[in-house]
Amino acid sequence: MTHRVLPVALAAVALGPPAFAEDIRYRGDRAELTVAAVSERTVQVVLTPFDEKDKPRTSPPSTVLVEQKPDVKLRCRELTEVKEVPSGKVTVKVKPGPLTVTIAGPSGKVIQELSFGEDGSMTFRADAPVLGMGEGGQQFDRRGHYHRLVNGQVAPLLATHGGTILVPFLIGTDGWALFVHRPFGEFDLRDRMGRFQLPQRKGKDPPPKEPFEIYVIRVSEPADALAEYYRLTGRPVMPPKWVLGYMQSHRTLAGPDEPLQIARTFREKKLPCDALIYLGTGYCPAGWNVGHGTLEFNPKTFDRPKENLQALHDRNFKIVLHKNRAPRNLTGASVNERSDDPLHIRNYWAKHRETFALGVDGWWPDDGDELPIEARLARHRCYCEGSLQERPNERPWSFHRNGYAGVQRYGGWIWSGDVQSRWATLAAHVPVGVNYSLSLTPFWGTDIGGFVPTREFTGELYVRWFQFAAFNPLFRSHGRTWKLRLPWGWNMGEPGPVETNLQPDPAELKNAEVEPICKKYLELRYRLLPYNYTLVREACDTGLPPMRALWLHYPRDPDAVRLGDEYLWGRDLLVAPVTAKGATERKLYLPDGDWYDFWTNEKHTGKRELTRKVDLATLPLYVRAGAILPLDPVRQYTAESVTEPTTIRVYPGADGTFTVYDDDGRSLGYRDGTDPTTVWIKFHWDDKARRLTVEPDPRMKKWPGGVREFAVEIVGGGAKPKRVEFRGERLMVEL
Repeated sequence: MTHRVLPVALAAVALGPPAFAEDIRYRGDRAELTVAAVSERTVQVVLTPFDEKDKPRTSPPSTVLVEQKPDVKLRCRELTEVKEVPSGKVTVKVKPGPLTVTIAGPSGKVIQELSFGEDGSMTFRADAPVLGMGEGGQQFDRRGHYHRLVNGQVAPLLATHGGTILVPFLIGTDGWALFVHRPFGEFDLRDRMGRFQLPQRKGKDPPPKEPFEIYVIRVSEPADALAEYYRLTGRPVMPPKWVLGYMQSHRTLAGPDEPLQIARTFREKKLPCDALIYLGTGYCPAGWNVGHGTLEFNPKTFDRPKENLQALHDRNFKIVLHKNRAPRNLTGASVNERSDDPLHIRNYWAKHRETFALGVDGWWPDDGDELPIEARLARHRCYCEGSLQERPNERPWSFHRNGYAGVQRYGGWIWSGDVQSRWATLAAHVPVGVNYSLSLTPFWGTDIGGFVPTREFTGELYVRWFQFAAFNPLFRSHGRTWKLRLPWGWNMGEPGPVETNLQPDPAELKNAEVEPICKKYLELRYRLLPYNYTLVREACDTGLPPMRALWLHYPRDPDAVRLGDEYLWGRDLLVAPVTAKGATERKLYLPDGDWYDFWTNEKHTGKRELTRKVDLATLPLYVRAGAILPLDPVRQYTAESVTEPTTIRVYPGADGTFTVYDDDGRSLGYRDGTDPTTVWIKFHWDDKARRLTVEPDPRMKKWPGGVREFAVEIVGGGAKPKRVEFRGERLMVEL
């Protein structure tokens, strides 16, 4: 997106003795430097080269950013001396030879310093751990590596680290963040000074000349980085509530009866599940459609599509369909635009309309590695706006293998691609998910068990991956030899269709341990629904993702900052996935404060390492003292009505606050508060008085009426839970 800059009166303080004027140059051309304030903490720096006619070069169209109205503080084409200008709560100093832009805080402490080379490069400070940069690549601290800004399933790290969607948003844990909007380039973080440079490819012309546009953010508190990132690229949108349930993916289907048979088995076994996902034919012999990229149902698998889908809906399952082969040149700023171009998203979406009308609830746009940035954004926009065109007040949802900064505006989620079933993959995915959540969108997931089976693919690996995925935003099982992705698949005696030369170990196909452990974590995921749904709303309001680096809440603890093999789930839960084969213990770090073992309620002092004994059924999970954790009764799907109250579990040892958010889970009324079912209920724990206050949060416009019943309990208190009825007015519970 280009930015229209209005003429303003500019004032700059000149520092130092007079000198001869020095032209600002960029990539061999004379250039203009513009410094502007986007917010109190974000500075836009634009270096625009001139063309042969001494006119500023224009930028190619971009939909990455939302509209900005930068307040220009300095514009110059030559420098005779150092200039200094205020910009919000920072000060920007510009000096020539080489062109250097220094951003400092109110105290004068340097936040970041950018030095521009005429070859299109830029150096910057990278003195402390650097996080973010999207998905894939070497983890967790991004320093020490060269990062090509490539997109797709790239060797050699695909097998373990997943697809690469490197986004040029970097966060320095010592108080800064950078977003390079243009040009597209690469980062060398192997030295103390970071370096951005244009791609250098043998036998290829140099990249076209265009303005260099970068945003520098002063990060006083970690949440600032995400708030400003979403200020630039747009806020995430709420998914439908069913997306927070479990999703079961299918590949080759034996016939039209099998989808319903699988659905019935989930319900008969009381294994909670919300969505069934169907792969297309081509990547498997018998998928939902007749071939790659088509939108016509396969009569061998869905012989009466409308009735087939209705039978699944009758059992309260949502339906998600796979679609690949998107046009490389997919274009369009909106599906509401009229266009004769067959590659426009309006016309591309029109091909989906008839299939969507049969009862499809979500889409799985696969592949797209070859899509340029604008086509990737257009594809996400297509499935969002197209779905809204058909169902104007129903939240759309799709999940993709590709994206870029800005796709969060369209409700598309992303998973990590076609990874291998290896222990190293599971271990790598913990920091991959954390960095992704800091720099692409708040919503990420992976194929439980890994997509490509290897000799390491056993019931044990599947269970450990399942436990980890229960604390990912996207909780979805998928992969080749797909019946081993069913919670009961490891105890059937046979693997179902084998889609690889590797035959599963027959001894693993009578593993009775897997299903009950999967059920335990399925039920936990559904019990955590009020907590998780509140986290999703928080992500949409503030940018804070459900899956959080410890740095986000413990930025002054160097031991917490460096860790990428454990993470926080929201503010109050700490998750330490077990990623080693045959593990009987897990070493982990607890940050400052007191923490409770979720399973045993044992209390531990923080700011130290801990060794937790584990069996196969145990994922180390800790709750912060002062936490107020809402836990629902177990459901079989997210919309199921329950008769028992929500448990409000208080973890004593510190004061605490938690506000539960809820709405109808479907409509767009959350955006403007018009959903009459919306509630914001604030819980505050006074540890000294041992008193819990329950009251309406100021964000709730009106109590929708009725009664919400809670069973309030305190960990370690020994007393029975106290049942209270909340009718929209303040009440207090003594514990």
